[in-house]
Amino acid sequence: MSRVLITGMSGTGKTTVLHELSRRGYRTIDTDCDAWVLPDGTWDEPRMSALLASDSSLVVSGTVENQGRFYDRFAAVVLLSAPVEVLIERVSVRTNNHYGNSETDQPAIRQYILDVEPLLRNGATLELDGRRPVPELADEVERLIATSYET
Repeated sequence: MSRVLITGMSGTGKTTVLHELSRRGYRTIDTDCDAWVLPDGTWDEPRMSALLASDSSLVVSGTVENQGRFYDRFAAVVLLSAPVEVLIERVSVRTNNHYGNSETDQPAIRQYILDVEPLLRNGATLELDGRRPVPELADEVERLIATSYET
């Protein structure tokens, strides 16, 4: 069984890569959906613990304050990153999530790049450029899954 976490700032492509992996037959969980994140912005720890204790392989995506508590339960933690201007452009036009659509969100996004992304980078086992084509990013995650099955 293999578990991979895909993390990164808003607009890096986490959800898009997750959809591609789901299309390829992998079990995926987007923690931005289905009440995985509590009102305080952290994962529901008992629920996440139960998910990660299951026998199934899966790919999880999300970025929350307490995700580091779960890193030891993932075979890999993949950070998707991209320049801030790319992120701003992506979030300003997306339709599946309204965060970033407003210019009032953009200063916060810029600050998160400075404050949060370095923390994510420190915990990641691999960083991928979110500007790469989605199939290539999904291929990289698939390689991680295959490698973790071998170990």
